[in-house]
Amino acid sequence: MDIISENKPKKHICTGILAHVDAGKTTLSESMLYLSGSIRKLGRVDKGDAFLDTFALEREREITIFSKQAVLELEHTTVTLLDTPGHVDFSAEMERTLQVLDYAILVISGADGVQGHTETLWRLLTRYQVPVFLFVNKMDQDGTDKAKLLDELKKRLDGSCIDFSDYERFDEEFMESIAMCDEDLLEKYLESGQIENEDIVRLIAERKLFTCFFGSALKLNGVNALMKGLEQFTVNPFYPEKFGAKVYKIARDEQGNRLTYLKVTGGSLKVKELLRSQGEDFWEEKVNQIRIYSGAKYELLNEAKAGMVCAVTGLTSTFPGEGLGIEAASEMPVLEPVLTYQIMLPQDCDVHEMLRKLRQLEEEEPLLHIAWDENLGEIHAQLMGEVQIEILKSLLRERFGVRVEFGAGNIVYKETIAEPVEGVGHFEPLRHYAEVHLLMEPGEPGSGLQFFADCSEDELDRNWQRLILTHLEEKEHKGVLTGSPITDMRITLAAGRAHLKHTEGGDFRQATYRAVRQGLKKAESVLLEPYYSYRLEVPSEHIGRALSDMQRMHGTFGQPVQDGEMSVLEGCAPVVEMRDYQTEVISYTKGRGRLFCQLKGYQPCHNSEEVIAAMGYDSERDTDNPTGSVFCAHGAGFVVKWDQVEEYMHLESILKTEKEEEPEPVYPSGAVRRASTYLSLSPEDEKELERMVEASRKKREQARRKFSYTKVDVSSDRKSVSGENGVSGKGEKLKEYLLVDGYNIIFAWEELRELAEVNIDSARGKLMDILSNYQGVKKCTLILVFDAYKVEGFPGEVQKYHNIYVVYTKEAETADQYIEKVAHEIGKKYHVTVATSDGTEQVIIRGQGCYLLSAKELKTEIELANQELREGFLNQPDNGRNYLFHYLDDEMKEKMEEVRLGKNKK
Repeated sequence: MDIISENKPKKHICTGILAHVDAGKTTLSESMLYLSGSIRKLGRVDKGDAFLDTFALEREREITIFSKQAVLELEHTTVTLLDTPGHVDFSAEMERTLQVLDYAILVISGADGVQGHTETLWRLLTRYQVPVFLFVNKMDQDGTDKAKLLDELKKRLDGSCIDFSDYERFDEEFMESIAMCDEDLLEKYLESGQIENEDIVRLIAERKLFTCFFGSALKLNGVNALMKGLEQFTVNPFYPEKFGAKVYKIARDEQGNRLTYLKVTGGSLKVKELLRSQGEDFWEEKVNQIRIYSGAKYELLNEAKAGMVCAVTGLTSTFPGEGLGIEAASEMPVLEPVLTYQIMLPQDCDVHEMLRKLRQLEEEEPLLHIAWDENLGEIHAQLMGEVQIEILKSLLRERFGVRVEFGAGNIVYKETIAEPVEGVGHFEPLRHYAEVHLLMEPGEPGSGLQFFADCSEDELDRNWQRLILTHLEEKEHKGVLTGSPITDMRITLAAGRAHLKHTEGGDFRQATYRAVRQGLKKAESVLLEPYYSYRLEVPSEHIGRALSDMQRMHGTFGQPVQDGEMSVLEGCAPVVEMRDYQTEVISYTKGRGRLFCQLKGYQPCHNSEEVIAAMGYDSERDTDNPTGSVFCAHGAGFVVKWDQVEEYMHLESILKTEKEEEPEPVYPSGAVRRASTYLSLSPEDEKELERMVEASRKKREQARRKFSYTKVDVSSDRKSVSGENGVSGKGEKLKEYLLVDGYNIIFAWEELRELAEVNIDSARGKLMDILSNYQGVKKCTLILVFDAYKVEGFPGEVQKYHNIYVVYTKEAETADQYIEKVAHEIGKKYHVTVATSDGTEQVIIRGQGCYLLSAKELKTEIELANQELREGFLNQPDNGRNYLFHYLDDEMKEKMEEVRLGKNKK
């Protein structure tokens, strides 16, 4: 493997350094800058003279609070190095930085191994598809074991983590380990026995290979190897010619100038160039300066080319995550605060002036969500934890000279809905008119709010449709249970109406807001609360106490795993229950226990009735968020309550009536032929029967309404399965579910296992047919789950196969995980049985209160059902007739009976 050719132009890559707090991230940055010649003196975090710790608060607390930029020159590569915060309280800024990285260096403490926040960082890197170099730091400390650490990286992060600390040896064992990371490369290696440098570069860029380096940043051990690896195994990203840029940070310099930090992702950016927004809130401003920062100092440029990270002055309306030019805006961040605090001001402080100053900080940290409560006269902010509170207090004191305190933190709740619903909003005071119909559906957990349009332009002009979508996106919509923000919903504009003369943009704003609230009032709302996923390590003698605590805190857990003298317990639990549990663990284990927590996301609240009662929110008294609509009669507008809006609305409902919600019949192959054989019909009569069936089908088709949104979807643990025996438009709940672990059953049944060895698709198909027949007898809702978690980028899929549902899990989600998730949600409400012979899964399922069937027991059940089916068929003389009659309406049944009786008379 040759180092980069002398003839190649110098590369320019943007690399970020990420780590759990105290892993040595800033020390590694310092070492890289020193070894590259960018700084002459090696600073230290504990001495307060580190090059990238530019703020007094950071030097005082010895942690990184704000992301910093430095430029270091390698022999063939220019590296823009972004040092990100490591403390979990400042992870939102770190996440925004990920979106402008070409590569990332993930630092892991050799003394502590993979920690909870490390796994969170790994998931974020996966989400943003950032290639990763790993550096295991502090290997000079006693007790560190390279082989053990590498095994932990493979187990808890990715199996393609390969030791590259001595990659120049490039022996056969090393090449084989690389080749195993990619099927195409493995085939090439087996044929030629060679692996080229370009192959490694490609695998790293595609996130199929993760290079691991070991050393001590403080003692400069292993750092040179990492820097050589960055130079040798990275590639210049491709950038389009048209201008694009991604804003990732807003800050202010010592003179108070507003700085917009961005990465140029296409074309170039010049001083005095005019930039404009892409969104509805239009702005157009000139770039005054382009600064390239390295630590606290910066260099002024006239032009920033694609790939450069710079700070720009002159822009006053930008925000983190904004896309400029051809660059799209960022997705909503994964990490977000789950606690809200009251900001208590000094008595002589002007509240409204302070609110304006806090808005400045909110520009720099959007997730603060500074809110003014008009009724209570209080300012509230959302924060990640105690460390961020202390930093915010210091910032307010230093920047504005105000000493503030914070009240007790409260949990940030959210709301969603359980079933699809139609929301209608109408706004028609005199000389104004707008009506909006929205389809509101439950979304995937963690999906946030998604907005779509499925409305004919013949009904509503495209410009009005875009405006309605803008109004949906521009506001944080409140739920009707507690007034908390709504989330995890798909909201589709399905119908709307405007007036040629009297409609204005503000009319649709009012109609849209009211439609959302009216839909929420009709829906079955669900209160959500934040959950931690945790990893608890305690001495084995304390595992009983740990299990008892988790049950008390309404948490879930798997089978404890023995690791030497320690037992490891993993699961999830409500944040509100676990806030002070770290102190308890340290107490009852006498300092030997460790608890790692990371935010998993939002799940249904474990004590929703208690929370709703305590918050005392009344949606009808919230005048800023009305639930009713305004109509016009006799030259004046009047308000109609939310539950009466349908009686006044001008457009028809977009949802089906109860009769129309019956699923369209699917005619089984051979149904007509089977009935014809039974009735001994002539070829002419058989053609007449086919004509009758087709006429019946067309009649049903014509009876359907124009808009139909009933879906069959079991991909979300908050959605109900709908269908023949599913949830109707009136909300009738199923009583029995059977969840089947597909591959577990296939490899447990001998005949299917033998078939799978020849063709796995045939084995799947046979199992699906067997279970379809079984469902026909038992009449339960049967969900068959297959693993697809190893398929890169696969979003998951749900298919209706005859009378059962077949689920293929999404990437990184096993069938066990999917079944556990669904069983947890519906096990307390319905009769749920899980068919699997997986011992671990059986323990988990029992904990959810569900019934179990082993693979052998399921087979016995199916054999008994088949016997019952055969006996029923033999005892039914009109089987052929009844089989077809299921698919005909009453008129067709009468004609069919006439044909049969006429034939019998003959």
